[in-house]
Amino acid sequence: MQSILRDIKEQDFKQIYLLYGVEDYLRKQYRDKLKQALLAPDDTMNYQYYDGKDINVGAVIDQAETMPFFADRRVIVIENSELFKHGGEQLAEYLVNPSETTYFIFVESEIDKRSKLFKTVRDKGRAIEFALQDEGTLKRWIRGLVAKEEKHISEEALNTMLEKTGNDMENIRRELEKLICYCLDKDEIGKEDVNIICITRISNRIFDMINAIANKQQKTALKLYYDLLELKEPPMRILFLITRQFNLLLQTKELKQKGFDNKRIGEKTGLHSFIVGKYITQASKFTTKALKEALNDCVEADESVKMGRMADKMTVELLIVKYSA
Repeated sequence: MQSILRDIKEQDFKQIYLLYGVEDYLRKQYRDKLKQALLAPDDTMNYQYYDGKDINVGAVIDQAETMPFFADRRVIVIENSELFKHGGEQLAEYLVNPSETTYFIFVESEIDKRSKLFKTVRDKGRAIEFALQDEGTLKRWIRGLVAKEEKHISEEALNTMLEKTGNDMENIRRELEKLICYCLDKDEIGKEDVNIICITRISNRIFDMINAIANKQQKTALKLYYDLLELKEPPMRILFLITRQFNLLLQTKELKQKGFDNKRIGEKTGLHSFIVGKYITQASKFTTKALKEALNDCVEADESVKMGRMADKMTVELLIVKYSA
């Protein structure tokens, strides 16, 4: 990311940029920064945008070979093309020696680093990964956004917010905008403000459901399941999240038994360090054997639905009933 900012500051651009990784918000932010730096704000004649996997590579190359209209550069943005996984060979060959006046910005969530296109872009331009940000980075970013509004957010409120929103920066930004509007007449954003305004992500509801299952609170577990169905969550997605939760608990339990501290457990499981403690507590309510059996049952439930032996809604319900009985 710093390399892009340096290129923009020094006005010394590479001809090809690849912005990839799971952090959508940052990918889009740096895509727009590059576009704004490479083109005049009102220049629509020299800007082409392609989105999706049905891109005609030949047409892109023809466009790239077209001289810019009363400008120094032509900019082509290609997003979600999947060309870095398959089908990018023709474009890779072209990018070895592209038109000197055309600049490419590729934006992809997933790539194959073994592909010819990736290797060409890496060698001829910049390939920059945008991974999920760690807890410290997210907190600094949130504090910075809050400070711009001349407000302060407490550490307790920050932790509560991240528990609710997860580490998706787009989701955090959206929830933070609502929070700032709600606290318009306040200097400090507190935990209660977060609890009132911020929407709890679905995986948190799954955590609560598993907690109810662990505590044999069957009525509560089923209510949480029915609430998710009311929110139009597909049963198979709920099953996927339940499976993921049991898997995280098993990993957490085994790592704790091996003597890993919370920070190392967080690094190995992808959990934020401030919620690892909750996972350790929840995992302690299950034996290793029970977690493995639960995972196996989840896999069998998934197979039963896909093979048409069971209805999806009933399958998940029976799974919840079994482990909360």
